[in-house]
Amino acid sequence: MISSLERFGTIDNSSVIAIQEEIDYLMDTLEVLRATNEISNDAFLEAGSIQGGLSLILNLLSQGISQTEANSQLLRLKERAKSLNSTYPELDKKIETRR
Repeated sequence: MISSLERFGTIDNSSVIAIQEEIDYLMDTLEVLRATNEISNDAFLEAGSIQGGLSLILNLLSQGISQTEANSQLLRLKERAKSLNSTYPELDKKIETRR
């Protein structure tokens, strides 16, 4: 999950397409990993919070949120992803190997 978020150093309105592509990628990849029992349901649900956080940022950008606030939200999401990485250290690699 952290690798997905590290793709975004900073975000602004020009990041909308890249964020949507990442949301779609995560949604599809997490579903496949869960369906093939490569990750647990718990890992799937917790990883979904990162995908949901990106969706929230995308929605906020479409509503005209400031770049400062969007990047603040991204920073919090990255912290959450680091915590998730500690709990499920294999998750990031499994997601990235499907690219």
